[in-house]
Amino acid sequence: MKRLFASAVTGAAALLLVASTGAQAQTYNLTLCGASPGGLWSLLGAGIDAAVKKSFPGSTVTYQTSGGGLANVALLDQGTCDVAIIHDAEAKLALSGKEPFKAPIESMATVAQLYTWAPMQAIVSADFAKEHNLAKLEDIAEQKLPIRIALNKRGNIVSSVGESMLNAIGANIDEIKSWGGDVQFAASGEQGDLMRDRRVDMILNSLFVNHSSIRELASSIDVDLLPITEETAQKVVDEWDIKPFTIKNDSYDWTNSDKLTVTVSAQLFVRADADEQMVHNISKALVDNVDQLNGVHKAMAPLDVELMAGARTVPYHPAAKKVFEEAGY
Repeated sequence: MKRLFASAVTGAAALLLVASTGAQAQTYNLTLCGASPGGLWSLLGAGIDAAVKKSFPGSTVTYQTSGGGLANVALLDQGTCDVAIIHDAEAKLALSGKEPFKAPIESMATVAQLYTWAPMQAIVSADFAKEHNLAKLEDIAEQKLPIRIALNKRGNIVSSVGESMLNAIGANIDEIKSWGGDVQFAASGEQGDLMRDRRVDMILNSLFVNHSSIRELASSIDVDLLPITEETAQKVVDEWDIKPFTIKNDSYDWTNSDKLTVTVSAQLFVRADADEQMVHNISKALVDNVDQLNGVHKAMAPLDVELMAGARTVPYHPAAKKVFEEAGY
């Protein structure tokens, strides 16, 4: 005779243990807070669901749409979701209690790093760059250029990182406007049209290298990619606890050298007080089935267990840390 036992776990998770003739099967029903319904994070949610299902047949990881990583910090803190995808820069804001948070939030624990290759890319009109002898981002401030820049929408963390990059070079928004330029805030999907219509001269946004939107833009108008200096990169890295990133010259056929910038990363988090056995098993499922994640999109191909173990902004949950240590990391 089968006996059904239920044990409580933190948040909305339900862990069922079914014992039959000495064998034990575990089934997880988890909620994962992501972002938009059709973006990369939804694909990652599907990959995480597939990985957990492969190790624990019958399990379900349900992807819940949200406003993104900043919203997910609060949702995870409240126990609305069991696991959540959050950018490192967003976690940094939460830990420090800076806007939009009213106080430090320290209830997060890392399970795995998911990607580190969404660099801030300063894509400029080649005509504007040639006219003003613009070769690096710092030239904007040095020459007080009347440049029109598109950042991501306010409230999106990469918009804040973009502002920090401008501040780091000595070109805050008010100064740019005083030089005859402007800074607009637009969603990623709108920025290409702004460039093509000559309503902005530069996009400064976090995008995967060789993203389709960049290819489409470069096929419409001549563009260039501006690097930043090591000094600027270090200022932004120190402010946000993110990482420097070099975009290789062979990434695009319209660049002529490697370009230094910074990048945001995305991690999978649980609450620090989450059930240890659940965190261990979910972490082990990701390690054992990493192909379920790096196969969801060609942009995720570089993901491996070593990268999963490389997060640094928020400490790993002890159960996840043990899994990676057992795997040799």
